Amino acid sequence: MNDLETRQLRYFVAVAEELNFGRAADRLGMAQPPLSRAIRELERQLGVVLLERTTRRVELTAPGQTLLRDARTALAAVSAAGRRAQHAGEARPRLRVALKADVDGGLLPRILEEYAAQDTGQPVALVLGRYGEQATALRDGRADVGLLLDAADARGLDSEPLVTEPFLLAVAADDPLATYAEVCLADLGDRTMPDGKLADQGPLSAEECGFVPAVGRWPLSGSGDWGGSGGLGGLGSLGTSGASGTSGASGTSGASGASDLPEIFRLIELGTIVCYFPASLTRRYPRPDIVYLPVKDVPPATLAVAWPQDSRSTAVAAFVRAATAVAAAAALV
Repeated sequence: MNDLETRQLRYFVAVAEELNFGRAADRLGMAQPPLSRAIRELERQLGVVLLERTTRRVELTAPGQTLLRDARTALAAVSAAGRRAQHAGEARPRLRVALKADVDGGLLPRILEEYAAQDTGQPVALVLGRYGEQATALRDGRADVGLLLDAADARGLDSEPLVTEPFLLAVAADDPLATYAEVCLADLGDRTMPDGKLADQGPLSAEECGFVPAVGRWPLSGSGDWGGSGGLGGLGSLGTSGASGTSGASGTSGASGASDLPEIFRLIELGTIVCYFPASLTRRYPRPDIVYLPVKDVPPATLAVAWPQDSRSTAVAAFVRAATAVAAAAALV
């Protein structure tokens, strides 16, 4: 068997993720016939059927599922090699830290101060992304270290847990649920989250507070005094795709179209939506017209610091030491 090319893997991953040759071709910026020929040639080269095709749908076979998993890893490794080489050639290297805006367990400012005190010579640049993207950013070289919330896919990564905290449900102060000491998912009825999905799906499956990827990077000084805007600044846009629904409080249907945290809060106050937040975020943003409720059948989330297994960076090691030290100190308070 001849060695596979990254072009072949990119083509296959696009088709496997879209499960539609037309959409995959659009995504790749090419016509559909040559894409179909390329996939057939890949199957011939491997001697296996990767995709079951009918006139109505495309489905992955068992060999296709295996190739998709490994192809993603291989493509990420190729991207990482190029990005890390570029980063190493910078006149002033930076430590790129991946995280989801405001999901840091309330620890980030102290971690940055502790890291700066170690004087690694590498200032921090924050790489903001939506929920679940931090592991991918570490694997493909966009980030060197990250703060991950319940990462489901930790392939190729090492990690240390920092803090475990519950999700709380934010509802309007005049919502009937606001009088409850705690709720369960069955109590939520047809209330919806910012992306229009039903709140009774829970926070992790619905990614109710996911932010648009690649919001930007803000370099931080060696003192930990970073150049991004404070408070609510630097937050990305919330996705608005998803199933429609109706808020139990207001009767408003579908996705909210909210684009940042202040808008989310305002829509919660109006009873248009509800939203899950980590407990540390609710302490940071108390609102008189919002009540934060424990949800007894939603499991807590664990925030961890993670880095690529093959990392030999002294700056990464310094950040991990800072993160674990700050988390340990916070647990004693």
